[in-house]
Amino acid sequence: MNQPRRRATYDDVLNAPENVVAEIIDGELITTPRPAAPHALATSVIGADLIGAFGPPDNPGAPVRWWILFEPELHLGEDVVVPDLAGWRGERLPDVPATAVIELRPDWVCEVVSPRTGTIDRGRKMQIYARERIPHLWIVDPIARTLEVYRLAESGHWIVASTHVGDETARAEPFEEVELRIARWWTNSVAR
Repeated sequence: MNQPRRRATYDDVLNAPENVVAEIIDGELITTPRPAAPHALATSVIGADLIGAFGPPDNPGAPVRWWILFEPELHLGEDVVVPDLAGWRGERLPDVPATAVIELRPDWVCEVVSPRTGTIDRGRKMQIYARERIPHLWIVDPIARTLEVYRLAESGHWIVASTHVGDETARAEPFEEVELRIARWWTNSVAR
């Protein structure tokens, strides 16, 4: 007779090895190894592009347009997820909390997929983000060299807002103000 599976707790996240990303999705502890170089490069350059364009101003006291964070630990309902990048509009999050955990849903998340994380990122995590009414989601695949931009419809379903491939430039929701040179996100790219 099969024993019912024990629901993961936050202690399981805290006790996970340091060399993995630990999340709780649908009561299950999910651990994935730290990303490979193509994933890390894409995440780093995307973050740099967006923080440079929208992040904290050089002028103290000026309004923050967006807070863009690398691998924030989000507590969304009973789920604990760690997107590669997440962003909050400055008017919704005036200051970044001094804690490891953020419970306020972001306005944008970005998952940089890998062969190990793609199924979870495109399935279970997209469902969580829709349930939590996160308005914008990017799925970036550094191997296929693609950016998929999603917008949450009022129905709670994802709509593909745009797709971009290879060495295109993109103006992607919710950051249409800046032209992104996505070729910079890929390894072995000639357009640096």
